[in-house]
Amino acid sequence: MDSNPPPVGLQQARPTRLRRLAKRLDVKFILAVVAPTLLACGYYGAIASDVYISESRFVVRNPQRATQTGLGALLQGTGFSRSQDDTYSVHDFVLSRDALQELDSKLKLRDAYSSDKIDYINRFPGLQQWDASFEALYRYYLKHVEVVYDTVSSISVLRVRGYTADDAQRINEMLLEMGERLVNNMNSRSRRDLIQVAEQEVKLAEERSKSAAALLSAFRSDRSVFDPDRQSALQLQAVARLREELLGAETQLDQVRKVSPNNPQIGSLESRVQGLRKAITEENARVLGKGSGLSAKSPVFDRLTLEKTFADRQLGGALAALDTARSEATRKQLYLERLVQPNLPDNALEPRRLRSILTVLVVGLVLWGVVSLVAASVREHTD
Repeated sequence: MDSNPPPVGLQQARPTRLRRLAKRLDVKFILAVVAPTLLACGYYGAIASDVYISESRFVVRNPQRATQTGLGALLQGTGFSRSQDDTYSVHDFVLSRDALQELDSKLKLRDAYSSDKIDYINRFPGLQQWDASFEALYRYYLKHVEVVYDTVSSISVLRVRGYTADDAQRINEMLLEMGERLVNNMNSRSRRDLIQVAEQEVKLAEERSKSAAALLSAFRSDRSVFDPDRQSALQLQAVARLREELLGAETQLDQVRKVSPNNPQIGSLESRVQGLRKAITEENARVLGKGSGLSAKSPVFDRLTLEKTFADRQLGGALAALDTARSEATRKQLYLERLVQPNLPDNALEPRRLRSILTVLVVGLVLWGVVSLVAASVREHTD
C-alpha cells in the first residue's frame, strides 16, 4: 500500500477545481434550483399528507326524453333539453354554500379538514390562520369538491378529495343524497304547481257553472217559465188547433144561417165562435205579449242558457285539463340515477410526489436560466 502523499501540484489543483465549481454554482442557482428542490423533496417526501379521491358518476334523466320523436327529438338533440338544465341545477347545488352548510352540520366537515393529522399547508385554515370564517371554508371546499359534466353522454362525474378514505367516501355519498333530494323536491314542486293551477281553473269553472245554473233556475221560478221556445211552440200548436176549430165553427154557423136562419143552434154556435176567438187571443197574448209573453222572456232565457252552456263547457275543459295535468305531472318526473357509486379509495392518488418534485426542479432550472441570461445581458451592456 502506497502511503506517499500526493504531489504538491495535485494538492493545489483540487482547491482550484472546487473554487471553480463553487463559482459556477453561484447564489442564483442555489436560490432558484437547489433550495426549492430540497424544500420540495422535504415537503413532498416527508410532510405532505396523502389525499384520497372518491369518485362517483350520475345522470339526471327525464323518462319523457326516451319517448319523443320527430321535432321534439331534434330540439333536444340541439340542446333544448330540460334534463340538461336540471343537471346544471344539481351541479350548482353541490357546489353551493347550502350544501357545505349541511355537510358541516352532519359530517363535521370543518373538523375533518382541520385535523392535526393533515399537514399545516393543506389543513384548514392552513396558512391563513387569521381567517377561519365560513367563506374561507367555502373557498377551501371548492378546492376539494369537483363536478365535471360530459355534454355528449350527459354523465356527471363527482370527485371529492379527503385526507382519509372514509371522509372522501362519506362526503361523496351525502352529496349524491342531497342531489337526489333536490331532484325530488323539484319534482314535487313542479307537480304541485302544475296540478294546483289546473285545480284552480276547475274551481273557477265550477263556480261559474253553479252561478249560471242558479240564475237560470231563479229566472224560471220568477217568470213561471221553463223553456220559452218549447212553451211557445206548444202554445202555437194549441192556437193552430183553436184556429181549426174556429174555422170549423164559423163554417158550420154560416151553413146553419143559410139553411135555417131561425135555427135555435145559431146562438150556441155564435157563443162557441166567440169563445174560440177569445181563447185564440189569449193564447196569442201568452206567446206574443210585450210584458208577460213568452217572446219577451225568450231573450233573457237564451242569454242565461248560453251562459250556462259556456260555463258547462269551460268546466268540462277544465276537468280534462286537470286529468292531463295529472298525467303530465306523472310522466315528466326527473330522477337522478347513479351510474357509479362513491368508491372507497384504498390508495392515495395525491399528491403526486415525484412529479411535483420534478416540476419544481424544472421550473427552478428555467427560472435560473432566465435570470442568468438577464444577468449576462446586463453585464454585457454594462461592459
